[in-house]
Amino acid sequence: MGKKFWTLMASALALSLILTGRALATTWEVPGNFATIQEAIDSPTVLRGDRILVGPGNFEGVELTKSVEIKGIGGAVINSGPMHPAGLSQGFRLMAESDGATISHLTFTTDLSIMNGAAVDDVTVTHCTFLNCIQAVSNWCGSSWEISHNLIIDLRTRNGGGIGILVADRFGGIVKDNVVSHNKIYGTLHVDPNDGGGYAGSGIVIYADFRWGMAGAAEIKNNRVVKNTVGLVSDNPDVVDVHAFELTDTRDNISADPYPVLFDNAIGFNDFRGTESQILLTPEELADCNEISRNLGDNRGHGAHPSVFGPGGN
Repeated sequence: MGKKFWTLMASALALSLILTGRALATTWEVPGNFATIQEAIDSPTVLRGDRILVGPGNFEGVELTKSVEIKGIGGAVINSGPMHPAGLSQGFRLMAESDGATISHLTFTTDLSIMNGAAVDDVTVTHCTFLNCIQAVSNWCGSSWEISHNLIIDLRTRNGGGIGILVADRFGGIVKDNVVSHNKIYGTLHVDPNDGGGYAGSGIVIYADFRWGMAGAAEIKNNRVVKNTVGLVSDNPDVVDVHAFELTDTRDNISADPYPVLFDNAIGFNDFRGTESQILLTPEELADCNEISRNLGDNRGHGAHPSVFGPGGN
């Protein structure tokens, strides 16, 4: 056979390997192949796209520096992990190299359970359980996350926090195309006895943070919050109350350039009836540039067409 034939065959094989790359990914076990999740992440044999299965028992979390799938099987619990500078325990700290990671079927009992330390994109957090966290899933600066089918039971405060799911920016970037769907957030917001108050907890919050001289966000847009159920009650609402959903621009004057920062976000088909204070917009003018409708409870809006909310709203 001629050289041309073998060249074509080599090209076809290379294309096949690219198209089936996910099928060639390796599955690793903790414990088994590795004693800890961090040991697996740090190993040069664990490559981008590989799967790490975490077995029953309590495990320390990880500083995630690879785009891998981490899946719990048989009741894996993350009960400790990297420490936050504020002295709080983190479950998974997502670093820049973890774009595209998937975290699923794990139970978290840490203070800050999943939080990115950089603008990490394309992360999936699904079918996880979060128990009495200060913040369960915190997406700072990331785009195209899918946060779905998670169970968040009880929240805590510590002069801040009390947040189920956060999508936010404070570094002046663009945060877009995140989907928060089919999550159940319920129970009690436990207010720390020494909490100074002056804020509120939230089941789900989209937030442009310009406080303390931070750069806030250039744009937070095209994010969808659909088909979630939020039922939360604060055990000390006089100090820290709780809202089912919050959309906030912290600037005193949101008409300042850039304006608007929070726009074209769609919040619909959610059930907020289990939370007394259901939808908080700060300022109220955010209702004019975001679609908030078709929610059960004290809804804002007038029944936008389901197509506004994308596939999750159909």
